[in-house]
Amino acid sequence: MTEPLEKRLEKAMAELQAAQEAVARTERELRQASFAVLSSDRAVRATVGPQGELAGIEFLEHKYRDMSPQELAASVLEAANAARVKMNRHVMKAMAPFTEPSADVPELKGFELDWERIFGPEVLREDDEDTEREDQASPAWRDALGEDGED
Repeated sequence: MTEPLEKRLEKAMAELQAAQEAVARTERELRQASFAVLSSDRAVRATVGPQGELAGIEFLEHKYRDMSPQELAASVLEAANAARVKMNRHVMKAMAPFTEPSADVPELKGFELDWERIFGPEVLREDDEDTEREDQASPAWRDALGEDGED
């Protein structure tokens, strides 16, 4: 038998209220989030804030002193981009529950997001944490510098 309209509306309103509270909690958590990532040469650590903005750069163990400007720039960009992708993936995971349809109220279907359009295609690629750095090919930016790191 079909549930009375009033009961369905009551359920939908309760679910909507719970979703609004969950979104508010998620927004608060995301506003506090940051991620730091080391470059593959371990010379630079970049930190990004909640909107993927660069929040900090650290040059580690004075390695920058032996690097060409191009190598240092490449290390900074690598670490900053990796940290930004990590933040984007964190946002995707945090928002995932809101994209799912409601189990209790079928009329609440969740919402669709085109993560690739929002964050770029790299956010949908396999997470770097699932693979070992040693097993990965050298980043393309390293190849562009040449064998010895010079142009």
